[in-house]
Amino acid sequence: MSGLKLFRTVTTNSGMTEVMPRLAEIEADVQRLVEAHMETLLGVRFLASEYSTGPVHGGRIDSLGLDENGSPVIVEYKRGVDAGVINQGLFYLAWLMDHRAEFEHLVRDRLGVTAASQVLWSGPRLICIAGDFTRYDVHAVREHRRSIDLVRYRLFGSDLLGLETVASVSGGMQMARRVRGRTVARVADAQHASMVELAGAVDEALLGLGDGVHRVERKQYRAYQRLRNFACLCPPQRSKLLVYLKVDPKDVHLVPGFTRDVSGLGHHGTGDLEVQLRTARDVERAQDLFRASYAAA
Repeated sequence: MSGLKLFRTVTTNSGMTEVMPRLAEIEADVQRLVEAHMETLLGVRFLASEYSTGPVHGGRIDSLGLDENGSPVIVEYKRGVDAGVINQGLFYLAWLMDHRAEFEHLVRDRLGVTAASQVLWSGPRLICIAGDFTRYDVHAVREHRRSIDLVRYRLFGSDLLGLETVASVSGGMQMARRVRGRTVARVADAQHASMVELAGAVDEALLGLGDGVHRVERKQYRAYQRLRNFACLCPPQRSKLLVYLKVDPKDVHLVPGFTRDVSGLGHHGTGDLEVQLRTARDVERAQDLFRASYAAA
């Protein structure tokens, strides 16, 4: 990892020993590890490995998945540095956009009819996981109008995996999705102008947490993600906003009317902690919770 050093505390005179980072012996080792824990690591539900694109196209997609917002995801792996990983991934992404029915059939088989009916084709994603990337790779992804994440991996010792986002672009995912001819913001404006202003303040706060934050517009919510969702903002109600965060409610002092444990309860978006916002002061009070959720994503 770039600039990261990891140490193990020991009871010797030296006090600590450094755990040296290493690359996998073969690319398939990285692929197997990520596929086995894809939802935990990337927020992506695993669909298929080494998926054939057919004899005409003549390729195999390393991993196919569906993220928390219903966006199709292609994951490509390289053991070290490979200048072709981005172009290879974009090649497969173009194939995927031309074979939507085939992908939806796969989702239906693996995850059910509901998931297949909610695939979000406005924001397909490519995640490239490799030992490292060059500055030319970073520049290249910023020139594309696709959602691409470059993720550097390192193995530490026998049981630690580190992932670091090197570059992230959102492509078309920041464009507002239309709802019955109106955007979510316009619907909210009709409900209550002050809530629209408050939603703008929340949007600014969440986008300002760091680089590589993407907005994903769905009918029922707006998601904010790095590799995974860390916040979901629902359309404004008459007198409050609801934000769902990836924070364990057990680690939070819950305040009635402000924070609520919704683990196990159905709601739009993702996250087990519900934050209720009514005023600008509430947004300020929620900043530490926003940061904690962002750091965990």
